[in-house]
Amino acid sequence: MLHHEQVAPADPPTSWLLFTHGIYGSGANWRSIARQVIERRPGWGALLVDLRGHGRSPAGAPPHTIDACADDLAALIAGRPVRGAVGHSFGGKVVLALRTRVALDETWVLDASPSARPAAFHAPDNTVRQVLELMEGLPATFARGDDFVAAVVGAGQAEPLARWLAMNLEPVDAGVRLRLELPMIRALLADYFARDLWSAVEEPHPGALHVVIAERSTTVSADDRARLEASPAQVHVVPDAGHWLHLDAPGAVIELLG
Repeated sequence: MLHHEQVAPADPPTSWLLFTHGIYGSGANWRSIARQVIERRPGWGALLVDLRGHGRSPAGAPPHTIDACADDLAALIAGRPVRGAVGHSFGGKVVLALRTRVALDETWVLDASPSARPAAFHAPDNTVRQVLELMEGLPATFARGDDFVAAVVGAGQAEPLARWLAMNLEPVDAGVRLRLELPMIRALLADYFARDLWSAVEEPHPGALHVVIAERSTTVSADDRARLEASPAQVHVVPDAGHWLHLDAPGAVIELLG
């Protein structure tokens, strides 16, 4: 069973909005945003979910794919009044796949393309790949979390991103180490870039589909955006935001989801 956290007012909510995350993340990344969203949605609660191999969730059985992640979510929410799902980046493609399995009133895809883009993994500006290769090249352990942050910043990444990645550190005898299984992460990313999910966008499925595009990100190409705008999806563009929307533009995300 996937690890999950409930964020809800004192009264039991009658509806739940599921939040999940991008690669390297966890449901807890969305706690602050989720709290502010449900303040604007009386009767709602938020379900913050760690995808397989992330946060405190187990790795689950292979193969490690988008479909496996969506099946994990479908099993978790079976019998619960989950009416909406929000997913960022890798998690955005997972909730698209979930939309084909479970009837939802609303699905929010944050800066993820429905297209298969196998060549995009190797693009020079692919920050997701850059971060993976950086972590693959780091020492197995660090004396302190701050040493890990300094190594990531020293490799050219922004400090907020480094501190977000540091949420994946766990204590060991020698100090701290990443709890992410990087070979599994690479397998999930390979499927993310290979999987085509336009059927979840263009074919009839219950509920509204919202696709949020970060203006400074290259994740959603111009061709993808034109195809999305011609589809039943509602397209929203967040100005002056990069791919890591929860870091760059949390206020804009809250406004959209609230």
